[in-house]
Amino acid sequence: MVDYHAANQSYQYGPSSGSNGAGGGGSMGDYMAQEDDWDRDLLLDPAWEKQQRKTFTAWCNSHLRKAGTQIENIDEDFRDGLKLMLLLEVISGERLPKPERGKMRVHKINNVNKALDFIASKGVKLVSIGAEEIVDGNAKMTLGMIWTIILRFAIQDISVEETSAKEGLLLWCQRKTAPYKNVNVQNFHISWKDGLAFNALIHRHRPELIEYDKLRKDDPVTNLNNAFEVAEKYLDIPKMLDAEDIVNTARPDEKAIMTYVSSFYHAFSGAQKAETAANRICKVLAVNQENEHLMEDYERLASDLLEWIRRTIPWLEDRVPQKTIQEMQQKLEDFRDYRRVHKPPKVQEKCQLEINFNTLQTKLRLSNRPAFMPSEGKMVSDINNGWQHLEQAEKGYEEWLLNEIRRLERLDHLAEKFRQKASIHEAWTDGKEAMLKHRDYETATLSDIKALIRKHEAFESDLAAHQDRVEQIAAIAQELNELDYYDSHNVNTRCQKICDQWDALGSLTHSRREALEKTEKQLETIDQLHLEYAKRAAPFNNWMESAMEDLQDMFIVHTIEEIEGLISAHDQFKSTLPDADREREAILAIHKEAQRIAESNHIKLSGSNPYTTVTPQIINSKWEKVQQLVPKRDHALLEEQSKQQSNEHLRRQFASQANIVGPWIQTKMEEIGRISIEMNGTLEDQLSHLKQYERSIVDYKPNLDLLEQQHQLIQEALIFDNKHTNYTMEHIRVGWEQLLTTIARTINEVENQILTRDAKGISQEQMQEFRASFNHFDKDHGGALGPEEFKACLISLGYDVENDRQGDAEFNRIMSVVDPNHSGLVTFQAFIDFMSRETTDTDTADQVIASFKVLAGDKVSQTPSRQAPRGWVGQRTCRGRVGGDPDSHPAAPQNFITAEELRRELPPDQAEYCIARMAPYQGPDAVPGALDYKSFSTALYGESDL
Repeated sequence: MVDYHAANQSYQYGPSSGSNGAGGGGSMGDYMAQEDDWDRDLLLDPAWEKQQRKTFTAWCNSHLRKAGTQIENIDEDFRDGLKLMLLLEVISGERLPKPERGKMRVHKINNVNKALDFIASKGVKLVSIGAEEIVDGNAKMTLGMIWTIILRFAIQDISVEETSAKEGLLLWCQRKTAPYKNVNVQNFHISWKDGLAFNALIHRHRPELIEYDKLRKDDPVTNLNNAFEVAEKYLDIPKMLDAEDIVNTARPDEKAIMTYVSSFYHAFSGAQKAETAANRICKVLAVNQENEHLMEDYERLASDLLEWIRRTIPWLEDRVPQKTIQEMQQKLEDFRDYRRVHKPPKVQEKCQLEINFNTLQTKLRLSNRPAFMPSEGKMVSDINNGWQHLEQAEKGYEEWLLNEIRRLERLDHLAEKFRQKASIHEAWTDGKEAMLKHRDYETATLSDIKALIRKHEAFESDLAAHQDRVEQIAAIAQELNELDYYDSHNVNTRCQKICDQWDALGSLTHSRREALEKTEKQLETIDQLHLEYAKRAAPFNNWMESAMEDLQDMFIVHTIEEIEGLISAHDQFKSTLPDADREREAILAIHKEAQRIAESNHIKLSGSNPYTTVTPQIINSKWEKVQQLVPKRDHALLEEQSKQQSNEHLRRQFASQANIVGPWIQTKMEEIGRISIEMNGTLEDQLSHLKQYERSIVDYKPNLDLLEQQHQLIQEALIFDNKHTNYTMEHIRVGWEQLLTTIARTINEVENQILTRDAKGISQEQMQEFRASFNHFDKDHGGALGPEEFKACLISLGYDVENDRQGDAEFNRIMSVVDPNHSGLVTFQAFIDFMSRETTDTDTADQVIASFKVLAGDKVSQTPSRQAPRGWVGQRTCRGRVGGDPDSHPAAPQNFITAEELRRELPPDQAEYCIARMAPYQGPDAVPGALDYKSFSTALYGESDL
């Protein structure tokens, strides 16, 4: 320390010397410019100068008294440089060069220069302050120099939330006085005039010293004197200001106020240390509480989604066909409603769940927490597996429904055709058994017998013609059985009845023929004309009946080609009508000839052809019916042709839109992959670009809606194929869902990178360097690196992982961090997380344990006269705090903390959070209610971090 007393004994005032001294420079730049430059161009305000003289003098004496001296006049007592050097040694704890013992001006200048050089060595740039001005007693420069010393040694180290010294001190005052009414600290001049802010600072830390509620805002002098006297008496803070000076000054001196307030800050620094520890713990607990909330949300969303998948899959796997078209069409409508309404929100939920999971894992990594492991069966992979099972069950379900509808439609058509043909056949067979069983030939004449024989031959011809219809009926019944028609039992019963009747008719026909042939030998006369008529009329009648049946036959087609084939066949049938008309006229001519012969030979006919029931009237009636049915058939075929042309238009319309949307989706997928690899600019720029890109994709949704509308029209028209495009609606839907999911995941990756960058303090240049290094070795642009690619990337960044034992061990360690699941791939997010941990620092379990130790070790002591009030941090036993013995030693470190201490130091919700999760402390020094904060901190970060 400077030998002030020895130097002072040989000091005598002498004439001024002309020697010059120079102020020193500092590496920290113009500190005065950063912290409110001293006014070197204008004269000091007299009121401010008075306040500064008193405040700065009191501040200097608060330190000089530790060396057993003090000053009376600040611009005189520092002129020889001795007390100035002594002051610097006391406040810095360092020794300055030995002072010169001479009493001449040059010796004084040299001593002051040594002090100024020491100030400059501490990084302070002294602008326009020279030794000569201090030696000459320049009050303005002397006060400026003392303010510079105060800034450097009393204020500069004050920092709250990484602010500057002045801002940090102001923020500290604002936080401490925030709960007090009538106090609003906005600056270091006007905000302190009424004295309430000074009293609030003291009451906040030592409430037993101030009765704050009794102070009045309209009595500033009393308030100020009260605070100054309490601070000097109980806090060892000398009185640096005069209440009257502050009250009577329009704007008190800011530097004087700052100097005095900084003494309060240092006096209460012990409480600040505990507050800092409490803030750290609150921060860690807040992160943990938020992460637990995110985990609970994930578990709930995962459970809901898996339950929905579990309920939906059996419904999609149910391929039991219904019996009617209406029931199957209802199932088809239910499925379309599922695709339009129920599934899209679940797709969004699944995508959001993956994004939430990735964000949660990123936050856990950034806060050095163990990775989140969902409950069994609720991993993202489990949800993906369930989703794949759902889509597998969904695959082909719509096609199966449409095929079933087509099958039922085919069955209904066949069943109606069966009933129509069966009804015609049954109508024809009605009475035939009775006719065949009639024994009229036993009493007939020879001519009658001959007639009966011919009639029976005509019947046999008719019977043979009906054989084809019976075979058709049996074939239709067989097809209905093979297609599992729901009413097959009734169809089979009716078919069997027809076949049995047909066999009976055959047997009866054979028996009657034998009887007639047996009698034929006795019959010689036969009417050839009637016989010829009957032989030609019966086939023609059958032809007309078949024609009417074909003209009324239902048809079902699905393409233009099929309907054009039916039209062609119908045109071919119409071309045969002239020949049929000539055959009709020939048959009618035979009947007329028989009548002419009978009339010319005076033969009396019975009035009807004995060989057939097909009269000319029947032939003409049926021919007229055929003529009526032909234009009706024309109309039906043309109507169906128009329908198929409309269907073809729908196919082409859908194909035109699908051939645009499909390639667009594929192009966007490729562009997203390229963007994720070739990202340029800041992460915010990339995020903004991706979100704009996402909006452009979402804006494209009306094109898909239009395609869905066109697809709905196609489905309603029961169109099952489309040769004009390779894209189905199913392909388009899947591609769209993949596109939305991919852009959402890419945006989430950039958001997580921003989260990583901001939490770890990584610069934009580092992020770009990391991205460039990763992309360089990602040769296939797959978004992940294999082990060899990743090793090459690490080597390029300066890591020693060459192929030797030490390098392999280091590489294996790094791989266990970036690929904990041993998938053999390193994603970009895992790479960024690793590089951020390598280049930045975060809260650790050791830091949290140390913070708890601060709260637990600083126990409230008991004074002989009274117990310290709850929340009083001024009498803590920690060395160097207000009211403590500077030479006392702290108590032995404690390994536990009590619930009362947690409630006193932490906000209520976070205090209760710790109490609920901390295990009771089991150590030998435990007291009732002791809690183990070390195991709690270990649980927050995982055992491996300690």
